[in-house]
Amino acid sequence: MIDIKFLRENPDVVRENIKKKFQDEKLPLVDEVIKLDDERRAVQQEADDLRAKKNKISKEIGALMAQGKKEEAMAMKEEVAKSAKRLEELEARQKEVDDEVLNKMMIIPQIIDDTVPIGKDDSENVEIQKFGDPVVPDFEIPYHTDIMERLHGIDLDAARRVAGNGFYYLMGDIARLHSAVLAYARDFMIDRGFTYCIPPFMIHGNVVEGVMSFPEMDAMMYKIEGEDLYLIGTSEHSMIGRFKDQILTEDQMPQTLTSYSPCFRKEKGAHGLEERGVYRIHQFEKQEMIVVCKPEDSKMWYDKLWQNTVDLFRSLDIPVRTLECCSGDLADLKCKSCDVEAWSPRQKKYFEVGSCSNLGDAQARRLKIRIKGENGNYLAHTLNNTVVAPPRMLIAFLENNLQADGTVKIPKALQPYMGGKTVITE
Repeated sequence: MIDIKFLRENPDVVRENIKKKFQDEKLPLVDEVIKLDDERRAVQQEADDLRAKKNKISKEIGALMAQGKKEEAMAMKEEVAKSAKRLEELEARQKEVDDEVLNKMMIIPQIIDDTVPIGKDDSENVEIQKFGDPVVPDFEIPYHTDIMERLHGIDLDAARRVAGNGFYYLMGDIARLHSAVLAYARDFMIDRGFTYCIPPFMIHGNVVEGVMSFPEMDAMMYKIEGEDLYLIGTSEHSMIGRFKDQILTEDQMPQTLTSYSPCFRKEKGAHGLEERGVYRIHQFEKQEMIVVCKPEDSKMWYDKLWQNTVDLFRSLDIPVRTLECCSGDLADLKCKSCDVEAWSPRQKKYFEVGSCSNLGDAQARRLKIRIKGENGNYLAHTLNNTVVAPPRMLIAFLENNLQADGTVKIPKALQPYMGGKTVITE
């Protein structure tokens, strides 16, 4: 959510930003907010004037009563009563206008960074850099669930009977590999100076509204019936929510946290062949990283965050690339974002395994996360990035480590987390 003062003073900039995101249907919101804001300030001024007048008359009434001028005092009390009624009307209208302004402001997208490429959707995202040499072996790479089934590592049929489509049982060494990747990612981030955290897996609605846009909420979040609780779609939600309504000191900056959590997502819509199996599912586990920092440091942290994911995948010998998200592919709270994609030898292309985002002060404004500075309080910046998200990451791992005989080699970095195993066999 952008600053209303910025919108008031720079309406053309806000309109141009909306156009860059190809959301022209939101252009009328700018004029609507300006009109409401004018009314709000007029109502506020009238209310303030009435309060001042009321206080002044109250003092005069006291003086008249002390002088024994009861009739004059009673006449003034009638005037105070009329003012009180008008003030009550103004305060009610002020709340209505405040709510209208907030609802509209939460729909207007964040101002994107100047470096973001302009494009309508993810087909116009821009490749930034590749890391590692993608290899296509001289033997056929089966679909990832076929690899898992051959290694007795997955049971999708049982999961469908128990929970429906979009769920899975991981078994044996594949389940152990899943846990090993998460444990390795945890230690990888701790070694980079991040504080490990296990957050709440459910959050209140006002936290959900603070960390994500309404369309994302509707498409992703599961609500607990009868309670003001939602299952998290990613631990970023509760990790950023941890700082809600907090005023942090500058010597507490930056806050760098890495968190483990299960994640729950509706994943609405039909999905193609490549999104079957364990690619797009309702339940998965993830290691995340978040940063709360001073505004001037957020660009530096953005580059550090995506580099962490690249370095982790490269430590497991998985080729990756970074893809800059274009304006039309950015969620409304993001000012800049890039995807980390892993190489798929079977598909002979890259696919998304992580997403790094700089949200500027958008989440901080909604959640009132502030920093106490020498010249007053100011809003923090928030960032997040996926460290690793198995089981999707397992697709890249299995395809890049599958050998001709059907076994899967385990990179040296993961071997301590697999009890010293060097290979997974049937």
